[in-house]
Amino acid sequence: MNTQQLTRAIVALCLGSIAVFINLYAAQPLLPVFANEFQLTELEAARSLTISTFMLGLSLLFYGPLSDAIGRKVIMSVTLVCITITSFALSYASSYEELLLLRALQGFFLGGIPATAVAYIGEEFPRAKVAAIIGFYISANSIGGITGRILGGFVSDLADWQTVFLVVTVINTIITSYFILALPASVSFIPQKLRLSSTVHKLYGHLCNRQLLVAYFIGGFHFMIVLTLYSYIIFVLADAPYSLSSSWLGLLFLTYASGTIGSAFIGTIDKKISCARRIIMGTCFIIVGTLCTLQGSLMMIISGLLISTFGFFVAHSSLSGWVNTHAIGAKASASSLYLVFYYMGASLGTRYLNPFWDLAGYPGVVAASIVTLSGVLVAGAWLCRQECRNKATTLQTI
Repeated sequence: MNTQQLTRAIVALCLGSIAVFINLYAAQPLLPVFANEFQLTELEAARSLTISTFMLGLSLLFYGPLSDAIGRKVIMSVTLVCITITSFALSYASSYEELLLLRALQGFFLGGIPATAVAYIGEEFPRAKVAAIIGFYISANSIGGITGRILGGFVSDLADWQTVFLVVTVINTIITSYFILALPASVSFIPQKLRLSSTVHKLYGHLCNRQLLVAYFIGGFHFMIVLTLYSYIIFVLADAPYSLSSSWLGLLFLTYASGTIGSAFIGTIDKKISCARRIIMGTCFIIVGTLCTLQGSLMMIISGLLISTFGFFVAHSSLSGWVNTHAIGAKASASSLYLVFYYMGASLGTRYLNPFWDLAGYPGVVAASIVTLSGVLVAGAWLCRQECRNKATTLQTI
């Protein structure tokens, strides 16, 4: 690639990532709107988000092996077109059942870019620039998530929830057109035969690796707690005494910007603090931030979300590094499996925490979250112990 092609490719990948997470999270500030319009409980309303994250996680197991056989760009381009079609269909959904069906279908298509973009970067870009480009790509994930939530809040206040998906469709159309035209076709891609038995064998091997399996569960529980806390705090802040509008609820997700800082923070401490200790540190930040949201004042709630999101991204970045380091071969499938646990955790969060919401409201949700995160700390301590043993073994070998 020449410099111009390189720049266009980076922009295309980042815009594709932004489109994915705009579509995934535009529905989150609309949960109280869905609950009021369709006469739903909080758990039922939250399904419009969790069904998409569930299907996204499931689709990663499909797109990874498929892209190895037919190519990266074709998977990303086709799924972007399908995302655009489903977002348009969502703007005409007439019932909540229809909306859920379309969100599930869209969630499956949303996995196309997350499953293949990093592989495309690794194959097509100069090796010396790969790490930096992946950093840009991951930053685009958070930008897309923030944009989708703010867009959903503001547009629903100005018009209605159907218009949110119509506006998203326009954005999708622009991004998809640019993506298809600007992203260069693969040059270094080498097709592989699609062999189900080989894929299953690799995934089974990763699941048998205890150091990977524990990291997978930690990532899943982290995303379960953080994403679900945001969903329930929306209902708290939409009700008295706060009575925030959808626009203000959308702005609440600007706190996700602390996640970008958290990811960048890893670069300054990775040589000073070991990976397992960073995972523990991130979990502690999530616990402190979660407790701060109980304090009642809007400022403390926002501060708590900033702290917990910062910790979440510190841990998430560290867990991604842990998986890459400790996977024995087939590192791409190991990373994909981590994302499966990650998104599955998010999809199960409201179902797990809803009984505590029904029993004791938001304080019950926080209490259950702290108990869960305490178990995650124990798992993190186990990883730390394994890390020390691995270092000792390496020194003895030397």
